[in-house]
Amino acid sequence: MDDSARAWISAIPPFGPDDVGVLLSLDLTSRDPGERMVAVLLNRGHEGEEGVFSLLPFDLSARYERTGGRLAVSVLASRQVLVDDLAGDTDDDRAALRAHLAGLPRDAADDDRVTLLRRELVTDFVPAERDGVKQPVLLIDHPGPAPLAELLSGFERGESGIAVLNAD
Repeated sequence: MDDSARAWISAIPPFGPDDVGVLLSLDLTSRDPGERMVAVLLNRGHEGEEGVFSLLPFDLSARYERTGGRLAVSVLASRQVLVDDLAGDTDDDRAALRAHLAGLPRDAADDDRVTLLRRELVTDFVPAERDGVKQPVLLIDHPGPAPLAELLSGFERGESGIAVLNAD
């Protein structure tokens, strides 16, 4: 699936029909190292409403960027948090993730952060901002690629979760 098929501007049922925001999908079966590292960090979430997890900004965060008619959303993580979470495990999968992490460039705005995912879509949507704080990005995890309707019905059935990422 391309990026635009994995990012939506939508009202999310658990938050109400008037709360329109950015929703990104995370395929838990993906072989993409960035997606796999995000999945590792989701274990650091703190459950709020049933099935909805909030993550601390130094664990995972999001960044909005607008270029013309496109909105890009990046998911960033602390390199050190990833190093700590991936350390000590000797399986081949974790070793491959450590090797991938070592090659990721540092974020220009924060030397400790790395970009794990980046999704873009064509939209005129401008994320809301309140008191200088941008609207969070929602990340829905699920097994395999899926269209939005399937993602939301999977959440309703308890087969996926939603993580709330602070954005800048």
